[in-house]
Amino acid sequence: MNMPLFQLVCFYLFAAVTVAGAVAVISVRNTIHAALFLVLTFFSSACLWMLLQAEFLALALIVVYVGAVMVMFLFVVMMLDIDQERVREGFVRYLPVGLVVALVMLAEMLGMIGVRAMHQQALGPDPAQVAGGSNIRWLGEVLFTQYLLPFEVAALILTVGVVAAVALTLRVRAGTKHESPARQVQADPAQRVRLVKMAAELPQPEPVAPAAEESAS
Repeated sequence: MNMPLFQLVCFYLFAAVTVAGAVAVISVRNTIHAALFLVLTFFSSACLWMLLQAEFLALALIVVYVGAVMVMFLFVVMMLDIDQERVREGFVRYLPVGLVVALVMLAEMLGMIGVRAMHQQALGPDPAQVAGGSNIRWLGEVLFTQYLLPFEVAALILTVGVVAAVALTLRVRAGTKHESPARQVQADPAQRVRLVKMAAELPQPEPVAPAAEESAS
């Protein structure tokens, strides 16, 4: 894909920021800083998608991951009291196994994608440009016409996952306190609040002591 000079410079700049942010995510010691660097990585990746004219993926990456997922990550990290020393000990202990698994996964992905085929085969024309519209419009038309059934099945699976997560969270555990909305609605306010009516009394002036009167005279 031939890019103008300005877009090419922006591409290399965004790519460098993305790589630097990804390295900082796994290298910094502070968990909050790692989450913020992950936000920077997501935003730079969205800028790369925007340069590639994939507006929907860029907006979805910002709205879903930066706007929702990362906020949840930060909330959980700030709420939990994590022992950083024990986490680092476990990381160093399982680092060789993790490297082996990562290398095997990398080899499998390269074998599936095919580096030579990716460089030799030219990409076809952009379907959005062929249709004469934007990327988001073309994606919406294809999603709600040709792939409507898989889209509805995916939405149903996500709904079942949300219901299952709520059901697992609301299970009864020993030693925890729960609130019953039904019992709260059935509560009688007359048995909880008692109004007491008392007569108002004006404060009486304090009497003057005799000694104070003689000294005044």
